[in-house]
Amino acid sequence: MSTKPRNAALVCCVAVPLAVAGAYALARNSNAASADSSAATHAIADPIARDNGTVVKLVTSADLGIPRPGMVLEAGRTAVVITDPQNDFLSPEGVAWGVVGESVTENGTVDNIHALFETSRDLNVPVFISPHYYYPHDHQWKFEGALESLMHSIGMFDRKDALSCDHFHGSGADWLEQYKPFINGDNVVVTSPHKVYGPESNDLVLQLRKRGIEKIILAGMSANLCTESHMRELVEQGFEVTVVQDATAGARTPAGDSHKVAVANYHYIASAVVTTAEAVAGLREAFVEASSD
Repeated sequence: MSTKPRNAALVCCVAVPLAVAGAYALARNSNAASADSSAATHAIADPIARDNGTVVKLVTSADLGIPRPGMVLEAGRTAVVITDPQNDFLSPEGVAWGVVGESVTENGTVDNIHALFETSRDLNVPVFISPHYYYPHDHQWKFEGALESLMHSIGMFDRKDALSCDHFHGSGADWLEQYKPFINGDNVVVTSPHKVYGPESNDLVLQLRKRGIEKIILAGMSANLCTESHMRELVEQGFEVTVVQDATAGARTPAGDSHKVAVANYHYIASAVVTTAEAVAGLREAFVEASSD
């Protein structure tokens, strides 16, 4: 009995999978090369320090009877972190506007956060956004604090699903419209969402560490909740933190003016507390405009 048909079948059984595997490997390598090329094309540039021998330091201007250590701005080690630049806090249509709107307006918070985004874009300063999202499963928590309960009851920062953008665009969880061109920029990293107030529940610290960031200029919403909680945790994690006091705002209720309470705590904990004008001036003095490189 001849073995030729069996041998031919055996060769075919081996050759076909090998051909398929080879084609798959070739396609995967091609895709990887394409991805590498794309990643290289969109590489994030670091800011460039001005070569004038000047050390630029952000320092609290007011003498409040406590030390004012300040924070030196260094290229490659300095970043801006913005918490919750979202409609529910910053838009008059947002669900929290009734309690935060007065503070947002008085501080010029929307325009001041805009100025930080714009300056960071111009100078290639990295910006890390720590957003706040709630998904349906978050509404199944068995207990919650006072403002967690409020946020869940009014649907604040709600999204349909972690993997879906259905009904997201223009919602309270979406970015304020005027910030979107900046957030789409190559210098911006959007982290996973934090869930209560601080960054302990997201990957902000990991992202900062992986980029070699050690110095933070902090802004965003809201002053005594997410912004202050981020400040505290970042300090505990060994970062230097400067807070931009008028690029945040807080609720005003019978319990008090939360922005004023938060600013007092910033002074006790942060390396510096500055205005937006001071932060922007410091960044522009420390780093070269990207277009002039």
